[in-house]
Amino acid sequence: MSGAHDAVEIIMAKRDRGELDDAQIDWVVDAYTRGDVADEQMSALAMAILLNGMSRREISRWTDAMIASGERMDFSALSRPTADKHSTGGVGDKITLPLAPLVAACGVAVPQLSGRGLGHTGGTLDKLEAIPGWRAGLSNDEMMAQLESVGAVICAAGDGLAPADKKLYALRDVTGTVEAVPLIASSIMSKKIAEGTGALVLDVKVGTGAFMKDVDTARELAETMVGLGTDAGVRTVALLTDMSTPLGHAAGNAVEVAESVEVLAGGGPDDVVELTLALAREMLAGAGRDDVDPADKLADGSAMDTWKAMIAAQGGDPDAELPTARHTHEVPAPASGVLTRLDAMAVGMAAWRLGAGRARKEDPVQAGAGVVWHARPGDDVTEGEPLFTLHTDDEARFERALASLAGGFDIGEASDLDTTPLVIDRVAP
Repeated sequence: MSGAHDAVEIIMAKRDRGELDDAQIDWVVDAYTRGDVADEQMSALAMAILLNGMSRREISRWTDAMIASGERMDFSALSRPTADKHSTGGVGDKITLPLAPLVAACGVAVPQLSGRGLGHTGGTLDKLEAIPGWRAGLSNDEMMAQLESVGAVICAAGDGLAPADKKLYALRDVTGTVEAVPLIASSIMSKKIAEGTGALVLDVKVGTGAFMKDVDTARELAETMVGLGTDAGVRTVALLTDMSTPLGHAAGNAVEVAESVEVLAGGGPDDVVELTLALAREMLAGAGRDDVDPADKLADGSAMDTWKAMIAAQGGDPDAELPTARHTHEVPAPASGVLTRLDAMAVGMAAWRLGAGRARKEDPVQAGAGVVWHARPGDDVTEGEPLFTLHTDDEARFERALASLAGGFDIGEASDLDTTPLVIDRVAP
């Protein structure tokens, strides 16, 4: 069978640090999607790519082949330009929630196709599903109608976009090849390019709570993705942002929705507001609308109006009480001083163990579970005062969550503070 023979040749070429040609890439991605290339063969190829890398041309062609495996969306019929944002995932990263309606309030349509959480980083859809009645699944027609009437939609990506990615993503998860930059970049960008947006802003997280732990690897990923977007004709920029400390004051589902609504009401934590505005300005610039200042739309209530319309359009009640967990547990500060460190991974793991996340795709999540912290690095704390409040429906979960938080923060002198800025760098074509 020539197909199996081709697959072995391609694996050996990449194993021996060769460059794959366009025809080889097109064939192997298509054949794997159809089932003609076996999982063990694609596993071997993914490992060879992880170890030996890919050239920009190879990654670009690989991304094109993944896009070609499914449908492409087209927003050219809309009366306004489109822009989208993708975050590589972090702790307390509720930015999509205030960002989409804010950018829409500025006259740019935001088709935000989002996912569910896995592991310590929360999924945007899980957060929004804490709102009574809200639904994630929309048809393409419903999505187009909502983009035209409201200007923003946050929904689940249909199975039609880059089906090759869905299959390869699951395989990478169980074969130790998740970290391969060419595969991460092509996975994210195949979906975003197929989604058909005109401008794309990437929020590439760096630090303990992020997928990319150091700035150099994060920058490599950002540059690779910006290159892919640019090659595909999408105006793409990336911000490298700090994820050593979790965003805002809450990690979970309903607790993060509540914090997002505070931001839309003109308040909310400074870091969440800062990042939301930074990303909004980049999206507006990419869509040719940098004449509008998004800060004005937070101040005058129009972003909040768009949020309510967006939630209502998807069956949600924007004024409903959010679910709360049955049990809470307060963690007092063990000493007085300045909170000098709050580790994003420790907080993310605690929220996950409380029931806010899932270990496997089919696991349910608790809407009310999560962690709220009452101080951020730089704040004064007093011994015995609450430092964290843990929320869960299942009291048995507190013990493991507390174990996650142990060692996840330091109290000391102001001079011990890490002064990494929230926005570390900007990567443009």
